[in-house]
Amino acid sequence: MAKPATKPTVDAPPAKSESSQPGPGSNSVSPDQLKSFYRDMLLIRRFEERAGQLYGMGLIGGFCHLYIGQEAVVVGMQSTIIDKDAIITSYRDHGHMLAAGMDPKGVMAELTGRRDGYSKGKGGSMHMFSREKSFYGGHGIVGAQVPIGTGLAFAHKYNGDNNVSLTYFGDGSANQGQVSEAMNMAALWKLPVVYVIENNRYGMGTSVERSTAITELYRHGQAYGIPGEAVDGMDVVAVRAAGLKAVDHARSGRGPYILEMQTYRYRGHSMSDPAKYRTKEEVDKYRTERDPIDHARKLMLDGRMTDEAALKAIDAEIRKIVNDSAEFAQQSPEPDPSELWTDVLAEA
Repeated sequence: MAKPATKPTVDAPPAKSESSQPGPGSNSVSPDQLKSFYRDMLLIRRFEERAGQLYGMGLIGGFCHLYIGQEAVVVGMQSTIIDKDAIITSYRDHGHMLAAGMDPKGVMAELTGRRDGYSKGKGGSMHMFSREKSFYGGHGIVGAQVPIGTGLAFAHKYNGDNNVSLTYFGDGSANQGQVSEAMNMAALWKLPVVYVIENNRYGMGTSVERSTAITELYRHGQAYGIPGEAVDGMDVVAVRAAGLKAVDHARSGRGPYILEMQTYRYRGHSMSDPAKYRTKEEVDKYRTERDPIDHARKLMLDGRMTDEAALKAIDAEIRKIVNDSAEFAQQSPEPDPSELWTDVLAEA
């Protein structure tokens, strides 16, 4: 008979560390770190804005789910992991690719279905991968990435490589049966996985309150003894602090951890969603009062870590990177028809 899981614990938001050295749960970041976070979030924002434009021009086909508003989650979490830690997410994945260090040119080329894309133009917005960056997708089926991410954690434990799996999913996936099954297995075998629930309040067009009996999504692992906490997902520093704690928990052999990132998407569920299920006032309130990029900018300016001229230089750099990626994508050739038959079957 399996050993019973440990008693679930629910942690309060991390307090500021008294140590001068950042450690698990520390919300201390250096000026250079914060500037790097700002740059990475701005890259995701500008990239997604351009992707939306290209979709409107008919250059991106199929589905396209933008990450605008949620940038602090993946940027903060990415800062807590090391080389070869696995990353896996849902179809709202462009931001995760960029935060993982994938080339914006290759990502944009894939979005436009071109030969130089990460999946040779065959994966599109929802299905691209990079083994080099330990990014395992991009998955179109709701919640399907969670058992796969748990399997990646199993592989890390089996191989003894001391790596962890960051497994991202949304509030719309939280009630999927396969998510609960994966959590049970992860707790039973103490797998090194951090479940990052990006709670942007709406699963497609349905609010959390209408779809979920227990709206504190970090508590969904309590039945299996998995600790968890809610995090301000609009604050990159708070995300990093919680992420350090969760990753340390998983890497040290204590099993899975759940982080519920309370965030918000400014655009519709996908480019075809007019988002009439929420008010303009609600969206504007988040944009003006809770924007993660504006928050990081304010922290730097108020703390005299930088000045307006330096921030304008970053913005100019980012705009050039995004413009170059869009130009590269449009100049890249379409895949040869013979590509239909490649990468379909692996000879074992």
